[in-house]
Amino acid sequence: MLKVIVDSTPILPKPSGVGLYVKNLISALHDLSLSEELDLAAAYQPTLREWASGRSTPRPAMPGARLNERINIPVRLSSLLWGALGRSSSLKDRVATSLDERFDRPDIIHGTNYAVPPSHKARTILNIYDLTFLHYPQYADAVAKTYGDRVRHCLQWTDLVMTVSESSKRDIIEYLQVEPERVWVTPLASQYQAHPDPNGLHQAASLRSPSQSDPDHPSRSSNAPLAYDFKRPFLLFVSTIEPRKNIINLIKGFNILKDFYGIDHDLILIGKKGWSYGPIFEAIERSPWRSHIHHLDYLPDEQVQEFYRHAQVFVYPSHYEGFGLPVLEAMTFGVPVVTANAASLPEVGGDAALYVDPQEPEEIAQQVFRILDDTDLQRELSTKGQQQAQRFSWEATAWETLRAYRSLA
Repeated sequence: MLKVIVDSTPILPKPSGVGLYVKNLISALHDLSLSEELDLAAAYQPTLREWASGRSTPRPAMPGARLNERINIPVRLSSLLWGALGRSSSLKDRVATSLDERFDRPDIIHGTNYAVPPSHKARTILNIYDLTFLHYPQYADAVAKTYGDRVRHCLQWTDLVMTVSESSKRDIIEYLQVEPERVWVTPLASQYQAHPDPNGLHQAASLRSPSQSDPDHPSRSSNAPLAYDFKRPFLLFVSTIEPRKNIINLIKGFNILKDFYGIDHDLILIGKKGWSYGPIFEAIERSPWRSHIHHLDYLPDEQVQEFYRHAQVFVYPSHYEGFGLPVLEAMTFGVPVVTANAASLPEVGGDAALYVDPQEPEEIAQQVFRILDDTDLQRELSTKGQQQAQRFSWEATAWETLRAYRSLA
């Protein structure tokens, strides 16, 4: 029986990005554990406040046994701790001994968020999703910029690095000098399930909310459920609102689509505010078409699905992605996709998307209009997109992860 401890710290009440990956991975691994020789447990690091008070915060329920045990490494102190462990062999030894005893000597400790503790008994796995903090530091926030030192310290005792794309694997080999055989790729999958359209054509309309009908208040953010009638056509973007996502160039491309192509669409941006989002909202306010640009904050999955189902084009011109999960999610629903020809995005989209230079708003506008103006192209991209999305599944991700575990056992 292979005994594995997975760090579930990134799973928050409103998970996104890494949190969604860890949540879906643990769930899929649990399903495998019912028939495979796998003893699975999930643990999390308490926040500084939890650590100081000795009280734990309720975490989302996860399937499986022995979940929500605590690794006593508060998240906000973790970067300092990893540095101390990297410099002090005696401290590293004490931490390793403590964790081995706490978790009854596991075979594998899987660190899911750019860090993994040392162990005397267990083999260790470190997840590195992308290297924004080294490759494009201008797109990394203050927290992410601390990952470089943290990752380098953890690599001293890491047995295997896990990542989510061949693009990220190449970056890890180049920037961190990790041997190729120590890097294992386990692609992601859409969290949504959609049935292919038998007609091969994504049926799209769009929205107009009564709360957003005021042209003098063009862009609103709300966490509250909103009633949409989906009567107007729209372009869709789903992800965190931050510089790396290239939303300013998306807005410029949208302005071109309205000014020169005369489209009748709105632009919907769905995602929580990340960091340095001020210039993005300033770009919205400067737009002559600001009454057609709407930002919606974090929405429940069922509402996001409705936007995917009704969007005419999904536009994702991100500068850099370790994987680019929103592209796959849009394809799950048969939404034609325009995305950047950068990093992992062509790897995820395959021949089922149109690609643009993320630095060129005119190119973004041209490719979006190609889709809007060509019903046959819409049908082709819709069908290919759903076929591409079906190549990825969380079951396959779990099996590949289990193979990685067994390679170390």
